[in-house]
Amino acid sequence: MAALSIGVVGCGAIGRAILRAADEGALGGIEVAGAASRGERSAREFLASLRQPPPYMSAGELIEQADLLVEAAGASVVPDLVASAFAAGKGAMVISVGALIAHPELLDKSRETGCRLLMPSGAIIGLDGIKAAAMGRVDRVVMESRKGPAALDGAPHVVKNNIDLWALEEEEVIFSGSAREACDGFPANLNVSAAVSFAGIGPDRTAVRMIATPGLERNCHDVEVEGEFGLMRLHLENIPGENPKTGRLTAMSIISALRQEADPVRLGT
Repeated sequence: MAALSIGVVGCGAIGRAILRAADEGALGGIEVAGAASRGERSAREFLASLRQPPPYMSAGELIEQADLLVEAAGASVVPDLVASAFAAGKGAMVISVGALIAHPELLDKSRETGCRLLMPSGAIIGLDGIKAAAMGRVDRVVMESRKGPAALDGAPHVVKNNIDLWALEEEEVIFSGSAREACDGFPANLNVSAAVSFAGIGPDRTAVRMIATPGLERNCHDVEVEGEFGLMRLHLENIPGENPKTGRLTAMSIISALRQEADPVRLGT
């Protein structure tokens, strides 16, 4: 059986973590066909630092060469990248899961074509439990996230509402709404809410609160799910990675998901 090959789109903190893992042999039998990035110069410099550098390619070249396109470049690239991958009969792994709330046609296209659309857990836990609970009646899903100013700086909701994060002296709820609204207002912060909503009762019924917490050094998430199965409470404190908006668990989750693609043994739902 031929080894699965991936094309990594984006060479920021997440893309680099994936490429380093591949260079260290941590992706099992998966091969890297190449990498693409908006910042070509810095991407080429990074690739050259690896022991076995994969080639730099355009996104179009990656789609030709790779079996699975791994999006690590932000929500804006998701619609065109995934649609192009599917048109070529290739699969896609989407890290910016929130983009799929705005483009549900991509989920339909995946099912129509049979092309795989993968959404790793990222910086959240408990999706197996939420998915299992959703096989029965779920009455409510509430997610509460706490992040420090550096992690929230520049988010569209923060900018639009002129929120001075650095002036806060105590924690403050700066957003309360649905997962759909959360992903619009915090596209780099609340992809976790999109993942929770897809696992459970959908983006419009999943309630989300974002709390800005001065001095907080970890990205914290609490999820509460209640339904006919009983009550589930999940708590996570995620240490930020190179990018303060993204926890270290995000890259670890993606690497784990990729390893699973090459392993016939599967644990969990």
